[in-house]
Amino acid sequence: MSRHPRVWMGLLLCLAFSTAEASWTVNMTPGATEVSRTVFDLHMTIFWICVVIGVIVFGAMFWSMFIHRRSTGQVPANFHESTTVEILWTVVPLLILVLMAIPATKTLIDIYDTSESDVDIQITGYQWKWHYKYLGQDVEFFSNLATPSEQIHNQADKGEHYLLEVDQPLVVPVGAKIRFLITSADVIHAWWVPALAVKKDAIPGFINESWTRIEQPGIYRGQCAELCGKDHGFMPIVVEAKSKTDYEDWLAEKKAETAKLKELTKKDWTLEELVARGDKIYHTTCASCHQPEGQGLPPMFPALDGSKIATGPKENHLSTVFHGVPGTAMAAFGKQLSEVDIAAVVTYERNAWGNKVGDMVTPKEVLELKQAEEQ
Repeated sequence: MSRHPRVWMGLLLCLAFSTAEASWTVNMTPGATEVSRTVFDLHMTIFWICVVIGVIVFGAMFWSMFIHRRSTGQVPANFHESTTVEILWTVVPLLILVLMAIPATKTLIDIYDTSESDVDIQITGYQWKWHYKYLGQDVEFFSNLATPSEQIHNQADKGEHYLLEVDQPLVVPVGAKIRFLITSADVIHAWWVPALAVKKDAIPGFINESWTRIEQPGIYRGQCAELCGKDHGFMPIVVEAKSKTDYEDWLAEKKAETAKLKELTKKDWTLEELVARGDKIYHTTCASCHQPEGQGLPPMFPALDGSKIATGPKENHLSTVFHGVPGTAMAAFGKQLSEVDIAAVVTYERNAWGNKVGDMVTPKEVLELKQAEEQ
């Protein structure tokens, strides 16, 4: 018992002298779209209805307890049934629920109406990144976590957008209705951007639909909201809304990049060029599992430095990266990376750290493997 005053005194002192300035905001935010504001307004409407009900119910309880307390000589009433009261406490809650259901139903209808879209984007979740494909535009790319590993391992100060920054954001035009077709290539993920009021599960073998219409240019951040594996917390989402003119310029640049990448497949690469490109691809795509220096995290993620795969026949190494390893955490990158990037990362792994094999895999070899798979 003697400890309790000390505990409370310590808590009071901490509150009084603490220099931390924490935000006391506990409510939702209106968001950046009409639907998100409608959800916010619905939330506040139901919140105040609950507040009014609480005030009336608890007010009646406390008033009854105070006015009819024993010390005033009150005599308890003696009755068993009241048809009027029973009708009231049945009809009134029913009317309240109906009044709450009308705006809620209208909001749900708006949320699920994905018709007449201006832009269609297929979103595919992978462990642990997002793939975006602009349907009908021949533009697609992966969006990976861009937070430096030094920050993640507490070797540097955390940035402003720690774990909420990517190398390639999803770019959309302002004022257009954007339809999202959301699925997954491996496990269940969830694409969630709070400011857009969009949160949909990405389920293998299924396509869930959602939509948004952003009114102002800006950057909106979210993350995977489903526990999808060891790097679940390293799977951010960044949506960048641009004006229609800027969006068209960006789309033209991405189409040019796609055409250039196809040309790079035909290029005669040197070992040094592939290793340099593979270094970037490895640290973006592979380092989270196999570690930056190839030491791995055995037994789930084996080391690549000195491994039989990375130092053995290059055909086996390429096949492992391209097809993955069934029954393990090693994913198939044949559809995730371009021919150039697959060739670069395999070449890098065979010539990085202590793996001085000296050979290389060319993009043409990867293209031949991909064409053979499609036949």
